[in-house]
Amino acid sequence: MLLPIYAYGQPVLKKIAASIGPDYPDLQALIANMWDTMYHADGVGIAAPQVGYSIRLFVIDTEQIERKGANNIPTDQPIKQVFINAQILEQTEQPYTYEEGCLSIPDIRGDVERPEGIRIRWQDEQFQEHEATFTGINARVIQHEYDHIEGVLFTEKLKPLKKRLIQRRLEAIKAGQIKTDYKMRFFAAR
Repeated sequence: MLLPIYAYGQPVLKKIAASIGPDYPDLQALIANMWDTMYHADGVGIAAPQVGYSIRLFVIDTEQIERKGANNIPTDQPIKQVFINAQILEQTEQPYTYEEGCLSIPDIRGDVERPEGIRIRWQDEQFQEHEATFTGINARVIQHEYDHIEGVLFTEKLKPLKKRLIQRRLEAIKAGQIKTDYKMRFFAAR
């Protein structure tokens, strides 16, 4: 089932999300709906706060980037993974800049500096614990989605001039004055 994506300005996007356990109601259905919603919106990752749930859950599929031929960042093998209760343990490698976008902030892109590698601990959809190091585009997408469960948006990491240049567009998104190919929920829709 397709879920509405919460747009810039929605309070849930600015909250630190709560950890969950295996007894979280209808978790498998939520995960399936998040995959459907992400693919429908042509995304490579989506976090639970983006669909209105303030929980520590996100899904990513960097295999799509490979299929589209859009990846010019060296990386490990592409991954398709559910991350529950993730915690970044270490940031490794040198930081680099790459243009990012976000399903909650349509039609705005900007250069964000992030470490090239991370070490992260998480649970999968069966609540089995994992710990691994990711680099390149995998690390980039994980960090972007991880920021969502920490209540941080990529626009907060932009350079000050870029932040000023996009301010009116952000207010338009917040007010629901934008068209997308997917359903969105706005904070102050007209």
